[in-house]
Amino acid sequence: MDYSEDRFGINDDFFEEKDLKERIENCRRMIAEGLVFSYSEEMEEVIHLCMEYDYVEDGLFLANALLEIAPYDSELWQLRGAFLNNSFEFEEAYNSFIKSLTLSPNDVETLLNKALAEENLGLIEDAKETLEEVLRLDSSNEEAYFSMGVLYQKEDNFPKAIEYFLKAIEIDDEYSEVYYELGYCYESIDNFSKALEAYDRYLDLEPYSVTGWYNRGIIFIRMAKYENAIDSFELAIALKEDFSNAWFNKGIALANTGKLESALEAFKRAAELDKYDEDIYFNLGQIYEEMEDMENAIKYYSDAINLNNGYFDAVISRGFCYEEVEKYSLALNDFIKAISLDRSSSDAWMGKADMEYFLGKLSDSKESYKKVLSLEADNHDAWQKLAEISLEQGDWTEGMDAYNECIKLNPQDANSYYGKAKVNFILSKTQEAIECLKSAFMLDPSMKNEFAKEYPEIKSSKLFNKLLGDN
Repeated sequence: MDYSEDRFGINDDFFEEKDLKERIENCRRMIAEGLVFSYSEEMEEVIHLCMEYDYVEDGLFLANALLEIAPYDSELWQLRGAFLNNSFEFEEAYNSFIKSLTLSPNDVETLLNKALAEENLGLIEDAKETLEEVLRLDSSNEEAYFSMGVLYQKEDNFPKAIEYFLKAIEIDDEYSEVYYELGYCYESIDNFSKALEAYDRYLDLEPYSVTGWYNRGIIFIRMAKYENAIDSFELAIALKEDFSNAWFNKGIALANTGKLESALEAFKRAAELDKYDEDIYFNLGQIYEEMEDMENAIKYYSDAINLNNGYFDAVISRGFCYEEVEKYSLALNDFIKAISLDRSSSDAWMGKADMEYFLGKLSDSKESYKKVLSLEADNHDAWQKLAEISLEQGDWTEGMDAYNECIKLNPQDANSYYGKAKVNFILSKTQEAIECLKSAFMLDPSMKNEFAKEYPEIKSSKLFNKLLGDN
């Protein structure tokens, strides 16, 4: 079959991508009919178009066919390697680049692609050496500086990565990808102002980048500039309405500005787009809890737990909501579950202890408060609860010790002085009791009324009032 030049469109000045498939099929027919040599120029042009338009499988097929008649063409080996890189066949890609470099050792494009294959194979130091070779051959190669920066960024060596990225934009100040990576690096070292500058410059060059606007919003959240964050997320959403992460973080920013109803709308939209993200449901629970709508808070915490049974924050938060609505048994179950997930959580132990106390399980509660104090020795509330339980159980010494710890932690704690006075009355230490009462009444005069109700016979005693210093 004869293939005219016009049929392949070689002389067309304006190639359209839609014609590429037809040209690929023509090349496949040439290969099948053994006409590769006669039409090698056409095939080479189509291979380049396959690279440009990301027709990886077709490009690789044609490159392999052409290499059978031109095995010493270094560019073809380089193109073959590039197609293999794009097919995630990194080892074979690497071998193709090595073959290309044996034919043309100083080809910069091949070296850059070889470095990419080495990076993908985890040969980071080899990739660095390859890029250093590129820079020895071409010290103004911005792509080599960029690639070197990416390697250091992967190693979390952000200062070194920034150094190479800055060299890249010294050469080409419109290299947009560099500004994007710079933003990430500066954010990683908490230099938010520089990160913002980088993302702003990136967006000057790529104003329709969804992730650019999104990342800019994240920076503003980390800077606690929530209104600016909302604006950035809204631009990201305008470009990609179904961007669930942008809706989610818009909700975070709105919640931080106190716009709870709007935050709910944002989180619910995020949930519509991503039904399996437990964090969305957890944040919905948080908003409803803040709005004191415990029923809905419990519902959404439960949704989060159903998606992730080990979601500690959702479990313990639901426990506190159950406590708020006085469903103490359900709350206790959640606190026990939370402890099974994190035995070092003093909040979970405290919740468990409180629920056991409300349910009348004093001995269990006492042990739980002691566990809290083993984790958090300066927990005033736990010491006070331990003191109260000790009094209820008649353990006066432990109760006195616990009240002393409360006063040590908070010398202005009238309740602890009052509790200590009660212990002293029980132990017939009247003078010590009076001194404690004086301290309690001085700190909180309204406590005199409580004392009068609790000890009417003592309060009516003139001797006692004289000792206490009352008129």
